[in-house]
Amino acid sequence: MEVPEASETCEGVIDEIGSAVIADREFLETVLLGFVGRGHVLMEDVPGTGKTLTARSVADAVGLDFSRVQFTPDLLPADITGTHVFNERERAFEFNEGPLFANVVLADEINRAPPKTQSALLEAMEEGQVTVDGSTYDLPSPFFVIATQNPVEMEGTFELPEAQVDRFLVKTSIGYPDEAGEEKLLHRRLARDEKSPSASAVISESEVVDLRAAPESVRVEDDVVTYISSMARATRQDRRVEVGVSPRGTQRLLEASRARAAMVGREFVTPDDVKRVARPVLAHRVVLTPDARVDEVQKAAVVDAVLEQVSVPTV
Repeated sequence: MEVPEASETCEGVIDEIGSAVIADREFLETVLLGFVGRGHVLMEDVPGTGKTLTARSVADAVGLDFSRVQFTPDLLPADITGTHVFNERERAFEFNEGPLFANVVLADEINRAPPKTQSALLEAMEEGQVTVDGSTYDLPSPFFVIATQNPVEMEGTFELPEAQVDRFLVKTSIGYPDEAGEEKLLHRRLARDEKSPSASAVISESEVVDLRAAPESVRVEDDVVTYISSMARATRQDRRVEVGVSPRGTQRLLEASRARAAMVGREFVTPDDVKRVARPVLAHRVVLTPDARVDEVQKAAVVDAVLEQVSVPTV
């Protein structure tokens, strides 16, 4: 799929998702950025803002299989990866696939499960496979995880390990709707006997593969590569940061920048593309020092400071 066609396709997908989800368009673009960039998305917000509806609408709009996993404190790794069950007729063990075996997986309230279960997603998200009792099973392709979490200050939540968080291409928040959006929600509630708004498939599965391959043809000049590298390195030098952006994060920033350029129909990456994706791609990868946490420093503020600090190349 050529870049202009990919851009047009993305517009159609976002419009379709927006017909079902009452949310800011920039939020929907960020979620789709994670999908087009062949990564995964982490959404953090209070309950009831539409995170689950967003995940389901994304799966519907791109015409892929959808699976939802409700994470709870008693959820075991085998509950999501699957397990071997003895078949009496065949007199042999056979593998029963868990809910991870879908194209789009919603890991709902992921930080309500203990770290052991959260970590069961690591191999799936990074390698597209799961290992159960020594046997490895490939997950469907494409494989896309949308995880939701409640703010860590809420009761009954566990903070995600840094290694887990680093696997998400972007982290975003849906936020509260504006006045018009909230009134639209109320009108939907008054008309609850009618069918609830839902997204319909805009593209086929084969087109999804082509869409996600489109960013690979986007050019990145050497000056922009240096700009991306400098931004990542600058996070490691900030006195408020204990652990800066990892080399994996640097690569993800490059991938997200290319995906952003493809989504707007441009065949090359500009510094503005990098700036546009910097916050959702980098902020959640930064680990603040204890003093910075006591001072309530925001991770996004660190990324903003880096954007101000690093010189912008002319492309």
